[in-house]
Amino acid sequence: MANVSVAAEWQLLYNRYYRKPELYPMRWKHVDLARHKVAGAPFGGPVAVIRDDSKIVQLHAESALRKLRLFNSAGHPLADAVWRHPGGRLIGMSWNDDLTLVCVVQDGTIYRYDLHAQLVEPNISMGKECFEQNVADCAFWGNGVVCITEQNQLFCIPDFRNPKPVPLADPMIDEPPRCIAVIEPQYTMSGNVEVLLGVADDPVVLVVEEDGVQRLGEGLLRGPLQKMVVSRDGKWLASFTHDGRLLVTTSDLTGIIIERECESSLPPEQIAWCGMDAVLLYWDDMLLMMGPDGDPVHYLYDEPIILIPECDGVRILSNTSMEFLQRVPDSTVSIFTIGSTSPAALLYDALDHFDRRSAKADENLRLIKPSLPEAVEACVDASGHEFDVSRQRTLLRAASYGQAFCSNFQRDRIQEMCKILRVLNAVRNPEIGIPLSIQQYKLLSPSVLIGRLINAHRHLLALRISEYLGMNQEVVIMHWACSKITASLSIPDATLLDILLDKLKLCKGISYAAVAAHADKNGRRKLAAMLVDHEPRSSKQVPLLLSIGEEDTALMKATESGDIDLVYLVLFHIWQKRQSLEFFGTIQARPLARDLFITYARCYKHEYLKDFFLSTGQLQDVAFLLWKESWEFVKNPMASKGSPLHGPRIKLIEKAQSLFAETKEHVFESKAAEEHAKLLRIQHELEVTTKQAIFVDSSISDTIRTCIVLGNHRAAMRVKTEFKVSEKRWYWLKVFALATIKDWVALEKFSKEKRPPIGYRPFVEACIEADEKAEAIKYIPKLADPRERAESYARIGLVKEAADAASQAKDGELLGRLKLTFAQNAAASSIFDTLRDRLSFPGAS
Repeated sequence: MANVSVAAEWQLLYNRYYRKPELYPMRWKHVDLARHKVAGAPFGGPVAVIRDDSKIVQLHAESALRKLRLFNSAGHPLADAVWRHPGGRLIGMSWNDDLTLVCVVQDGTIYRYDLHAQLVEPNISMGKECFEQNVADCAFWGNGVVCITEQNQLFCIPDFRNPKPVPLADPMIDEPPRCIAVIEPQYTMSGNVEVLLGVADDPVVLVVEEDGVQRLGEGLLRGPLQKMVVSRDGKWLASFTHDGRLLVTTSDLTGIIIERECESSLPPEQIAWCGMDAVLLYWDDMLLMMGPDGDPVHYLYDEPIILIPECDGVRILSNTSMEFLQRVPDSTVSIFTIGSTSPAALLYDALDHFDRRSAKADENLRLIKPSLPEAVEACVDASGHEFDVSRQRTLLRAASYGQAFCSNFQRDRIQEMCKILRVLNAVRNPEIGIPLSIQQYKLLSPSVLIGRLINAHRHLLALRISEYLGMNQEVVIMHWACSKITASLSIPDATLLDILLDKLKLCKGISYAAVAAHADKNGRRKLAAMLVDHEPRSSKQVPLLLSIGEEDTALMKATESGDIDLVYLVLFHIWQKRQSLEFFGTIQARPLARDLFITYARCYKHEYLKDFFLSTGQLQDVAFLLWKESWEFVKNPMASKGSPLHGPRIKLIEKAQSLFAETKEHVFESKAAEEHAKLLRIQHELEVTTKQAIFVDSSISDTIRTCIVLGNHRAAMRVKTEFKVSEKRWYWLKVFALATIKDWVALEKFSKEKRPPIGYRPFVEACIEADEKAEAIKYIPKLADPRERAESYARIGLVKEAADAASQAKDGELLGRLKLTFAQNAAASSIFDTLRDRLSFPGAS
């Protein structure tokens, strides 16, 4: 039966089955792993091979030049490059998380290569100490490296995305360590890398960090360790002791989990974890797999092998094949174990009877009816762990057959597994050579897988997988377009544009601007300009147009979009690159750009704005700017107390006046500017003569009033004459100014010079406001209107006089108001009542 042949390939390690199917026969030629340094990437990644310069090897038909060669897991060549780097021999190499090959040479220089054997710039140095002392050994993890020098000093790069070397604490050892291992930062308490060193002739492990060194395992270890490796989750440490034992402890060496005798006391060439259940040890011709209990499993090889650990097993690379050693999944064991009577095995057997039209199929289904959902799930799960396509198909057919008789099983479970297997089988193709298991696929994630495919330039497959899984195809098409531009230097721009557009239009919303930016980066500016014209989003289109020198087009697109921020972006860019006149001519044709420039320059760049207005003949706008600038002098603390800054300020106003005078529409502004300059000059002279900073920027009226208050009547008269101040205004100003300084004699004299054109009421008001009732009495009788006299007398509290004046006015409403004014005075109220009564009876005497 089929299940007998399947289980016959398994090996039993205590109570767990393991299998080692061949994934590929290796397609490479003339590759002997014994003569080369090899680095295999996890998750079915590529293999890097370079001749080992630390060994003496015989050259056959090959060149004496060393070549770094990259293959996929099936041995299909990907790329190669001649190794011409200085710095001494190659100490170690490994693939990091983003499939960049990291190579460390003796002087501490790190060279990096991509999947196409292209050198990734810049090279990285481990520092001056490594250069002077030489690197003796190194250890890698996901995205970092630790180097130990010949002087036993440790340096690490925790993350190649920020390749800054960090010195670790001095381990204080005289001899090189026998073995080195690393606990990744994500699994340490401190969040920093911990380096484990097996010290010669010392039964301890040194744990080296940035800030110190710890000694672990004292009293637990019986001798020095020869080899060690940390488990994938950082919890366990598998080591080979000096006396030929496999020792599995916790990573902090506080307890022993497994301690077993090995068949050789010589240290193995390689030691690796197989999942989390077993440890592999490899000597020249034998691979030994050991678990917690039971007899170890032996695998014999007549050729060298390389162990490439995976999350669920180990890939075994030899000169002729790629194998995958893994624990057999429980679902597969339940189906294919010899003599199994599990529901899944009976369902699988029922399908075989059904295909042979045997009634035994129905009998098997009746036997497992209560457990049918579990049996279907086991068949689905087992199919996902198979690499053989025909076996996948058979297991899925068995699951589908059982599902037909099972009403409570998730209907989309089989469909989901089919979808996953189609993706896995596509990438497992020897041409692609990525032998992912389903567990690796789920841990890696489809998006990362697609990223790896496009980096390997497998764009068509990546596009089909993206479409099949319902993922965004933009990343794939974008990468293809950029790669196509890089690889098509000889294709004319117009032809290449048609090729690119044919694919780019497959994905709605794709960024044409990003592709155009790549074209510009590759020196194809014309192609970039043609591509960016297809970008619908102005926010992406405009910056790129600026970067490729298409400023006029960028300005047009920005103004058409109506986005003010974009327009300003273009304006500032052009402003910096072009001469002023050329810049002004560019924006003059774009009203939005012109208005935004004027708004900005009005606040921050007056000189540029004046130049712009002059270039466009807008003289009145220049004049307004000059006038505004003159007021900026007021904010200067030095523009006071007779400051010489008033001279330039007056010149600005005079210049503005001359510009206003050139246009007929601004006669008023011209006259106002002229008088403003004249007033400032007089005020400046007054401040100089009086040595008081109280005149500048005051009005004409205030200037006259201040001059009178200071007793400078001649200056006041000069201002009156210069600015043709009217007599009425002059009288008002002088009356109140004299009242302010309480010069009552001068005020009385002034009132008698001639009949005041404003009358005598301002004289009365000024005296009353100054609280000088005696002075007010001098002018109240001169008021012609009896109403004004009555109200004025009332304001200074003269009841009888107010009553007499009110009676002359014969105004009842006035009498009522005056009565309210003297409401607290009963006698006064009586007087006003009597007068009002008389007005009511005109005939009464």
